[in-house]
Amino acid sequence: MQFHHHGYVSGDPRVSDAAGTGIDRPAELPDEVDVLIVGSGPAGMLLAAQMSQFPGVTTRIIERRDGRLVLGQADGIQPRSVETFQAFGFAERIVAEAYNIAYMNFWGPDPENPRNIVRTARTEDYALKISEFPHLIVNQARVLDYFAEAAAKGPGRIVPDYGVEFLGLTVHDDGEFPVEVRVRQAAGERAGQERTVRAKYVAGCDGARSGVREAIGRTHVGEIAQHAWGVMDVLVNTDFPDWRTKCAINSQVGNILHIPREGGYLSRMYIDLGAVAEDDQHRVRQTPIDEIIRRANEILHPYSIDVKQVAWHSVYEVGHRVTDGFDDVPAGAERDPRVFLTGDACHTHSAKAGQGMNVSMQDGFNLGWKLGHVLTGLSPASLLSTYSAERQPVAQQLIDFDKEWSSLMARKPEEITDPQDLATYYLATAEFPSGFMTQYGASAVVADAAHQALAEGLPLGKRFKSVEVVRVCDGNVVHLGHHAKADGRWRIYAFADARAAGEESVLTEWAHWLSSPESPLARHTPSGADPDAVFDVKVVFQQPYEDVDISRVPDVFLPTSGPLGLTDWEKVYAAGPTAWSDADIFAERGLSRGGVVVVVRPDQYVAAVLPLTATDELGEFFAGALVDQHARV
Repeated sequence: MQFHHHGYVSGDPRVSDAAGTGIDRPAELPDEVDVLIVGSGPAGMLLAAQMSQFPGVTTRIIERRDGRLVLGQADGIQPRSVETFQAFGFAERIVAEAYNIAYMNFWGPDPENPRNIVRTARTEDYALKISEFPHLIVNQARVLDYFAEAAAKGPGRIVPDYGVEFLGLTVHDDGEFPVEVRVRQAAGERAGQERTVRAKYVAGCDGARSGVREAIGRTHVGEIAQHAWGVMDVLVNTDFPDWRTKCAINSQVGNILHIPREGGYLSRMYIDLGAVAEDDQHRVRQTPIDEIIRRANEILHPYSIDVKQVAWHSVYEVGHRVTDGFDDVPAGAERDPRVFLTGDACHTHSAKAGQGMNVSMQDGFNLGWKLGHVLTGLSPASLLSTYSAERQPVAQQLIDFDKEWSSLMARKPEEITDPQDLATYYLATAEFPSGFMTQYGASAVVADAAHQALAEGLPLGKRFKSVEVVRVCDGNVVHLGHHAKADGRWRIYAFADARAAGEESVLTEWAHWLSSPESPLARHTPSGADPDAVFDVKVVFQQPYEDVDISRVPDVFLPTSGPLGLTDWEKVYAAGPTAWSDADIFAERGLSRGGVVVVVRPDQYVAAVLPLTATDELGEFFAGALVDQHARV
């Protein structure tokens, strides 16, 4: 974390100075806002935290509840989400309180006595093999708390407007604030009072029964499977030996997905309640908790649980649905979107794959920086069309994966030919549940793959996969990607050719161009802004860090900014290895030794891979994603 940028700071460096709309923020919901977020779930709170980094934008978030969520339903946190938490500044703190999934064990009928269950496999968790970030279990309410803190401590000082209920909206064809939103006070002295708020954009983060989705005429497409599961968070005494290990349990009488929770005692159990009759009319949802506990004990035989307390429980029928569009633009229409859907408002599925909260947060991350760019004049409004284009295919992939996983979990013993196949599937598909399979196609913010061979390990459209490098100014080994915060900036990584710093090379020519009036830095950085306000430019040399003379590094990698004009020394790196790390980013990510430029979007996805000589192509890419700040009208 860098601070003291604006002078000496003795307080909490995680609290940014208030700016723009964060200064004297009105307590009451204004009549006009730039962005109105409806719902304070995972997508909504991440979106608020991201928008707080754009204090020139008036953003408000309304929530029907009268306060923070106390008991969240979701709990699985994939490595990609932890990576996202790191960008928002709270990964270390939430990891410290979460349950870290190290193994997943699999249980099945005992061949000698099929009425009993026995352990059939013990596998390392997928996160240990593919990421530096762990796979966690933590209450959704705590995740929302951390994002709420990031939103409230960001420059925009965004806090939810609790006790405000969404009633409906109308999108008008013109006007500065074309979305007319009807709301009602749901709590407090003015409970029942209705009013109208006008917005430039609305984000529907209001769950599976989304009023925003209904208001824009979007519908869920899909079906509910005829199978029910009971779920309970419980404190128990038990003789089951894997109580503090994640387990998939298959027995002759049903199945359980068992997930230990944070704190050392609490666990969550998804208990198979069996097939549901077509004429059930959702009566299965009234299954009493005593019956769910009885079923759990029946499945666990010869082991048992003595439930001391039920913290929460529910019954659900597996449903797999994707909304027919994630914004308000009808098919075939040629206009920019004004209303967006995120999270459960546009995709619903079972909870057993642990993807709902995770995918929802990435919806909010994708949308947030784009709204910030458009509303601050950095990008054209057409950028917002890429939200639905990118996130809807991801939701469909989620549904397809969850159907397969749910089907495997719900099998009867006689349908299982190989007791190891569930464990095999769990590990073979690790990239998807970890959150790393998402790959966006070519668009205004993802270039084509003509030069992908220059960085084979950083696929276009996929999240930037970090590697340790050595910071030249102090010799510390750091993860290159961990320096990228959720501050709305683009990252431009210049991986140098083999010549040393200061020698005439392809890199020095590229750096000279990047400092010129023709470069994206000059064209797309607003007048009067810091030189790194829009683009965070870094260089990685191939030499050991001791051999990099930082005094000879081009000035574009040592920008001065802030009111004191201080030099940022933390943009110059060496590939290693060192006594502290064997990593060599060039080797690990297949980077060209002749040099390569990798552009990464504000949401951490690789946007372009280009040779250092392709300055025209780099300029053209940014010209398609950003507005020329100095063009004459």
